[in-house]
Amino acid sequence: VQLQASGGGLVQDGASLRLSCVASGRSVVGLYKAAWFRQAPGKEREEVASIAWNGRNAHYADSVKGRFTISRDYAKNTVDLQMNNLKSEDSANYYCAATIGSHGAWRWGQGTLVTVSS
Repeated sequence: VQLQASGGGLVQDGASLRLSCVASGRSVVGLYKAAWFRQAPGKEREEVASIAWNGRNAHYADSVKGRFTISRDYAKNTVDLQMNNLKSEDSANYYCAATIGSHGAWRWGQGTLVTVSS
């Protein structure tokens, strides 16, 4: 499976961004779960939000609850992350990932950079 992320950019405090990750390849039919992770310089990678590939069971890190929404677009084969009320601490490289099957390892897309200026 190939994962292609897009939508990052430079925004001001309080702004919104929408990240999108397109899944492609024959293995798409076996995808089980998708997630967005982020990693800021000098910090560990953090799981921001996850969702079952069928669109159910969304989960969020405490730091983004109420501000971020993860969703699936079945027609486009994407997993999207709507980010509202962005803060400087949200600045990071954001990565999408997905698993094939319930016990599969994460498959990673390339990062998309989000920079929030205060």
